[in-house]
Amino acid sequence: MGTVIPSSDAMCRKMTDFIDWEQDKVIVELGAGDGVITKHILSRIAPDAVLFAFEINPDLCKIISKINDPRLILVNADAQTMEQHLNAHGYDHADHIISAIPFLNIPEEITTQILNKSQQILKDQGLFIQMHYAKTITHLYRQVFDEVHIDYVPVNIPPGYVFKCKNLTLKSH
Repeated sequence: MGTVIPSSDAMCRKMTDFIDWEQDKVIVELGAGDGVITKHILSRIAPDAVLFAFEINPDLCKIISKINDPRLILVNADAQTMEQHLNAHGYDHADHIISAIPFLNIPEEITTQILNKSQQILKDQGLFIQMHYAKTITHLYRQVFDEVHIDYVPVNIPPGYVFKCKNLTLKSH
């Protein structure tokens, strides 16, 4: 985890304020941690939507597994496997990806792999959202996505940033 304090309501809202809660049906969460953002998403998504929550830490998965919601698909695996898990459940894309993976604490090569995989499975105009506590790796997002917008969230401990990334060009299918 990137911090020992759960994300604030303000951070959760900023990370999800772009979601069309009625239209977006496949949401992926990377680095679900202790489930604070997971619960926020589940409180708002449509009854027929699904949330794939990826968490690599088995102890944190035990905490998240206590969330009783049939729309939640908890995956104890690394983010690079998201496409296989979506496909196994009959989905070929994600509408949006929300991430709290502490990219500053992992090798840049793995960060780049996850960003590239995310870009590949996002629907046209889908967003990749990332929470950070610094802007030092902004260049990695700009290498993968056409548009990167950064919002500052002061009401969080520590204050943080939300990166909203998307491609402007449509994918050929």
